[in-house]
Amino acid sequence: MKEVDARGLSCPAPVLQTKAILEQEPLDTIKVIVDNAASQQNVDRFLKSQGFETALAKEGEDFTIVGKGGAKSTPQMDPAPASKSGVQQIMVMCTTDRMGFGDDELGLKLMVNFIRTLKEMGPDLWRLVLVNNGVKLAIEGSAVLSELQAYEKEGITILVCGTCLEHFKLLERKQVGITTNMLDIVTAMQLADKVISI
Repeated sequence: MKEVDARGLSCPAPVLQTKAILEQEPLDTIKVIVDNAASQQNVDRFLKSQGFETALAKEGEDFTIVGKGGAKSTPQMDPAPASKSGVQQIMVMCTTDRMGFGDDELGLKLMVNFIRTLKEMGPDLWRLVLVNNGVKLAIEGSAVLSELQAYEKEGITILVCGTCLEHFKLLERKQVGITTNMLDIVTAMQLADKVISI
């Protein structure tokens, strides 16, 4: 069993370190130790995407992820679904819970209207990524929580930055989306036909 001590590293470093080790040598078992819940979720999801069955444990401030029975091939991120003819894969990145600058109350109203109107993109809307202050759109009490939950049920992947959730101490309050890291976000940008940043 190979052990990876990724304590003290913020996302996506624990996932990148784990990925690098798996690229060097195929492993049946790997143990990764991290010191925050966002990294635990990201490493767990990454290992599962590589064919590992995972077991999670928490000891004090540390989180341990043990992956067993992993794939023997080079790790790959989840591929994008095949585009349907005439349909784009558009990724929308929200870096704030408000739109524009000036009046914060107006900016919040505009963002609520923007999120509610995204459905007009139809099947072209592929990924919705929430980073920095944008993660506040995915927590309990958000004015657009029901809309985001409906988008997720329709098959739109919502990626919510784990480092950002940890920074704002909101990880436990997240109600929608996948807690993610910068590696997943950059990969999604590469796979998207178009990226729109708000």
